[in-house]
Amino acid sequence: MKNIAIIMGGYSSEYKISLISGNVVYQFLDKTKYVGFRIHIFKEKWVFVDDNETEFPIDKNDFSVTINGTKITFDAVFNAIHGTPGEDGLMQAYFELLQIPQTSCDYYQSALTFNKRDLLSVLKPYGIKTATSYYLNKGDSIDTKEIAAKVGMPCFVKPNKSGSSFGISKVKTEAELPIAIEVAYKEDNEIIIESFLDGTEVSVGVINYQGKITVLPITEIVSENDFFDYEAKYLGKSQEITPARISDEMTEKVSAIAKRAYEVLKMKGFSRSEFIIVDGEPHMLEMNTIPGLTTESLIPKQAKAAGISLENLFTNAIELALTK
Repeated sequence: MKNIAIIMGGYSSEYKISLISGNVVYQFLDKTKYVGFRIHIFKEKWVFVDDNETEFPIDKNDFSVTINGTKITFDAVFNAIHGTPGEDGLMQAYFELLQIPQTSCDYYQSALTFNKRDLLSVLKPYGIKTATSYYLNKGDSIDTKEIAAKVGMPCFVKPNKSGSSFGISKVKTEAELPIAIEVAYKEDNEIIIESFLDGTEVSVGVINYQGKITVLPITEIVSENDFFDYEAKYLGKSQEITPARISDEMTEKVSAIAKRAYEVLKMKGFSRSEFIIVDGEPHMLEMNTIPGLTTESLIPKQAKAAGISLENLFTNAIELALTK
C-alpha cells in the first residue's frame, strides 16, 4: 500500500474550492492500492487532518508527519491546491528538492501557466491566437484612453495570476476602468486587460492517460451572468454542455490546439484550457494546471463523458507520478 498525501487549501481566495477538490480525491482514492492522507496547507499551518478532524503538524524538513510516535512519509503527493502555492510552482519545486513524486506538472510549467501574460506570449509563436491585451503593473500610470483605444469596449480586466475568476470585471465603458483595475489589484499586483471576444466559449481538458496525451470531450460554457465568473462556475449560474455543440471539424481544430499547447509546454498531469471561438478561430484565454476536481468541476465531467471514472482518473495521475 502506498501512502498518498493529498494536499489542499492554499494561500489564495480559492482555498475553499481546493478543500472540496481534495476531499473528492480522498473519497474516490482506490483504497486497495493507496492510503490517503488529507494535508491542509495554509500560511499559518501545514497539518495532516484525520477522519476525526484531529490535526497533526507536518515536518517541513522532509514533509513527514508523526502520529502517536510513528513517523509517516509519503510515496507521492496528489496536488489539489488551486492558486498559490500549489499552482504557481512553489510546492512543485519543494517536492522536487525533497524528491517526492507529485501529480501536477513541474515547477517551471506551473509558474509559467499561472502567469497569464507569460503563458500567452510563449504560445504566440506557435500560432495560437489570443485576445488583444494591455498590461499594467501596480504603480503604473493609468491612461484609460490608451487602454480603450488598444483593446476596445467592452473589455475584461483580470488579475494576471489568480484563478476561479476572482478579481475579474467585464468593463463596458472607459469610465468604469479605474474601479475594475482597483478590484483586480486586490488579487494581484499585475493586471491583464483583454479585448472582448464575442464567440462560443469552450473548456478543453488535456491529460496524460496511461502514457498517452489525451484530449477529453470538450465542454461548452453558456453563462447566465455576463461572463463565466465565480457565481457561474460554482453557484450554478451557467450551463456546461459536454460535449460542446460545435462541429466535428471545430472539435478537431480546438483539440489539436489544446494538445499542441500541452506538448509545447512539456506539461504533465491535468490541464484545462479555456478558448473562445470567434469566426472559426479558437482564441486561448488561459490554462489551468490544477483544475477543479469537485463533482461539479469540468475535468471530472469530461472524464466521465470519456468513460473514465474518478477512481481511474486519480489512480492514473498517481501512477504516472510514481513512474516519473
